[in-house]
Amino acid sequence: MTSAQQSKMISRLKTYYADRQKSYTSFQAAALQFNPVMHDRDGNVKNLCAEIEKLFEQGIKLVVAPEMSTTGYGYQSREDIAPYVDTLPGHATDAISALTKKYHAYVVFGVAEKDAKTDIYYNSAALVGPEGYIGTYRKTHQWETEEHWAAWGDKGVPVFATELGNIAINVCMDAAYFESARLAAVNGADILAFPTNSSAQAVSALPARAMQNGMYIVSANRSNTELGFHMIGSSAVWSPTGKKLVEAPLIASEKEDVDAAAAYIATIDPAQYQNANKALLMQRRPELYQNLMLRVGPWDYTKSAESKHVNAVALQYTPQGSEEQNKASIQKLMENISDVDLVVLPELSLIGTFSGTPKADAKQATEFASSLAVKYGTAVIIGAVEEKDGKLYNASVLVDAAGKVAGTYYKTHLSESDRKWATAGDDIPVFSVDGIGKIGMLIGDDVCFPETAGVLATKRADVIAIPSAWYGQYGGFFEINNKLSANPFPANAMVLWDAVSEGAQAYTITANFVGGEKGYLGSSALNTLDPLYGLDQPLAASKTEEQALSMSFDTLQSSWWYNQEMLINSRRCDYYKPLVAD
Repeated sequence: MTSAQQSKMISRLKTYYADRQKSYTSFQAAALQFNPVMHDRDGNVKNLCAEIEKLFEQGIKLVVAPEMSTTGYGYQSREDIAPYVDTLPGHATDAISALTKKYHAYVVFGVAEKDAKTDIYYNSAALVGPEGYIGTYRKTHQWETEEHWAAWGDKGVPVFATELGNIAINVCMDAAYFESARLAAVNGADILAFPTNSSAQAVSALPARAMQNGMYIVSANRSNTELGFHMIGSSAVWSPTGKKLVEAPLIASEKEDVDAAAAYIATIDPAQYQNANKALLMQRRPELYQNLMLRVGPWDYTKSAESKHVNAVALQYTPQGSEEQNKASIQKLMENISDVDLVVLPELSLIGTFSGTPKADAKQATEFASSLAVKYGTAVIIGAVEEKDGKLYNASVLVDAAGKVAGTYYKTHLSESDRKWATAGDDIPVFSVDGIGKIGMLIGDDVCFPETAGVLATKRADVIAIPSAWYGQYGGFFEINNKLSANPFPANAMVLWDAVSEGAQAYTITANFVGGEKGYLGSSALNTLDPLYGLDQPLAASKTEEQALSMSFDTLQSSWWYNQEMLINSRRCDYYKPLVAD
């Protein structure tokens, strides 16, 4: 899509939302933390209805209840769950529809579904409203437990038009795959209802899903333990910019279980359905995302065969107005560095501050990076302006430890300021470097588009580097309860950088500027694969000081419960086609 086409599309989008907002008013939504009892479907439906009616009596217009609200979760086989499955529409939707019709409101709730025609079972969620049953979502990305009785969801991610806005549904493990929420967004969702039974992973991903897609997310979890599986509460409502509107307490252990239902209420403002994050959907580049349709697994002879131990450094400094000043800052930070395999510098590393059109400096930057590489025996990634065929590109050059160029990446998703001078790149490659493995690169605003990390995952990147110049113009710091992670995130962990590492299951190194005229926010980082359950520890540099942030990690985590191999083999590519359509 050309810039002119994008501008026209954004204008049409604004007109569309302005017209829609005339008929919408703000309303309250509730994340209902409800704990069903196994083997008691009818009792669960009765109790769920009682809790829903309490909320409707308060004027709540949308209630979201947890995954498998009518049955409990831990069933071992089709035979085990058979007495408790329900058709859609069926017993539960009939009971809840009586309330939604009476109070002119909406409910999303999880249910173990039996398809009446095929007798296939699904882990599903239903939407009911003032006219009764509206539609069903069948969980696309399942966890192991329900795999023993439930078939994979076969409906994709439908979006349902309601008088509250367009509502889509994801369920629990779906959140580990950016594609689930992205499908809702590209299909026009304003609100993502999220029933879950989460012990940490699913709920931790939601701030990023809200930011990436410009949608409200209403997340309903359980707060007790079932057959040894503990669910942590932390039900929440997230704004389209990833702000936490309300969050339930963390139930950290089985000793703290809360069996009683509780509701967490926030106001949904339809004026926010049109927002900067949703507008970014118009800047997606589906022609670059075709690799998302590839599922190269379980056999892939191109992936790295063995793990590498990597010592890396992200350099964070205040950009100055001259190349020589910035070189001096870099050299000073490098003085105490030894035994390092990879150094990452910020976006447009030597340009510093500039106005208008920058001069091409890729030759000088590459020569400087090569000198550092040879002196310190390390690969170096440096940001530069490269000229090709009369066009300027925002580039990152990867130089290996011998000082030779191993690859160059050209920023594919340009910021508004980039578009004044730069041409967008047309590939998202990986490059092999001895002693490290496959390295992928993103630059700055690329992280606003989760497809970029998804493509790097399909290409089996072992490490992702992000040269950045971030001052808060997108993304934001974590607001989720930090105690839900076994290894806590730094206080200034940036949500979208973490989304890259967890979404691609590749260790991610971000180098950012700090201070200066624009007030760059520093916080250069190592984002890791799974701090939630204790595998590794994310790191972040200072928000205010120059720093060489040192880090060490092993690239492959083949024995961990979730890793890049697991991600690749469990992706549902057959439903991702809307992500690569123009």
